[in-house]
Amino acid sequence: MTLDIHNVVINCENPQRLAEFWTRALEMDVLEDHGSFVLLGRRGSPVTLGLQRVPESHIGKNRVHFDIHGESRDVAVQRLVDLGAALQGEQRPPGLNLVWTVLTDPDGNEFCITG
Repeated sequence: MTLDIHNVVINCENPQRLAEFWTRALEMDVLEDHGSFVLLGRRGSPVTLGLQRVPESHIGKNRVHFDIHGESRDVAVQRLVDLGAALQGEQRPPGLNLVWTVLTDPDGNEFCITG
């Protein structure tokens, strides 16, 4: 049996508020709004993004995060900061030809931009 990632869910305090950021950041649409759970998606993409209300605030480092790829990392980072993301820093592991920028969404959830 093959399993595929279908939906990534972000726990948050206010799904509708966070949907405003992520719909603009990822150019997605709100597919469903159930009050405590909002589902975002894009036509033709098999992966959706869920925003789920939880009672507790975000504390500490995420145990899981996702990476977003853009053609121009610097342009993507600036656009996301303009939308409300907070810049956390840049990572360049020694010995690897990789670089990514760590940001947080308006609820403090970490994600990275590669490219």
